[in-house]
Amino acid sequence: MVETNTPVCSSLAEVRDALRSTRRALIGAAEREGLRIAAAGTHPFSHWRDQAVTPKTRYHNLAEDYRQVFREEVVFGCHVHVGIEDREAAIQTMNRVRPWLPVLLALSGSSPFWLGADTGYASYRTEVWNRWPMAGMPQPFASRAEYDRLVETLEATGSIREPTKLYWDVRPSSQFETLEFRVADVLPRVEEAVMVAGLVRALAHTCHDAAVRGEPAPSPRPELLRAAKWRAARHGIDAELVDVLAGRARPAAELVEGFLAAIRPGLEAGGDLEEVTGLVRATVAGGTAAARQRQVHRRTGSLEAVVDLVADETAA
Repeated sequence: MVETNTPVCSSLAEVRDALRSTRRALIGAAEREGLRIAAAGTHPFSHWRDQAVTPKTRYHNLAEDYRQVFREEVVFGCHVHVGIEDREAAIQTMNRVRPWLPVLLALSGSSPFWLGADTGYASYRTEVWNRWPMAGMPQPFASRAEYDRLVETLEATGSIREPTKLYWDVRPSSQFETLEFRVADVLPRVEEAVMVAGLVRALAHTCHDAAVRGEPAPSPRPELLRAAKWRAARHGIDAELVDVLAGRARPAAELVEGFLAAIRPGLEAGGDLEEVTGLVRATVAGGTAAARQRQVHRRTGSLEAVVDLVADETAA
């Protein structure tokens, strides 16, 4: 596992350039060692038993605290930070983005295989990741003070060693003045990662403005949010998804269009409406990364061919 990041970007063009540059350097370094880089939510057939732990205190502490859960966490997520300087506004924004996170997950699923088997999930990474005690969807907070009190209590009770061990799908960063979105799988194609970044920024922008205007935050039942996220991880965009706000199931393509309509103010503010809408509709029409992996496996019967596909797309 190699973790990379971009510098702070103010446009999707900068995101794209940074991702290309980083991948180019990483792929070149790997090739000099006879290796290839493949960006996806899981490796189709490698086994967690074969993974060595990086010799750092952070990872040894995780191994000591979480044991088998830690040993099996060979999964790869795409995190997007959106800068929000006002910490109170960041909490109110977090409250409002939650209903749409399952749609973001459905569009980004890239982990259908696990330990050499087709799991039946578009994002099996999500199911593996949910084993952590502090993973999943956060509950709403009345204020930043309430959030800070919870973090202090979790630390005081030994439930977490530090705030970075809150593994929620969205959280205030403990290092930067950002809201960090963590629900998406790592994606093979640069354009798919750009799509996720654009959707996240537009969602944060739209919900931030709603919070500033004092609009009431939606308060869906946590059970419904959990069901919506599971459905997204299970099927991606290949079945009906749960419309959390309406309380009903809807065809995936219809709910995705509803998502684009809801975040249109943010897309327009960032100048991203045409680009992100095009990337999303191309994903709906052509299939997700998980669907492409399955297509290759059905055609070839080879998980090695699936890895080749992901590596080729990563380098494209």
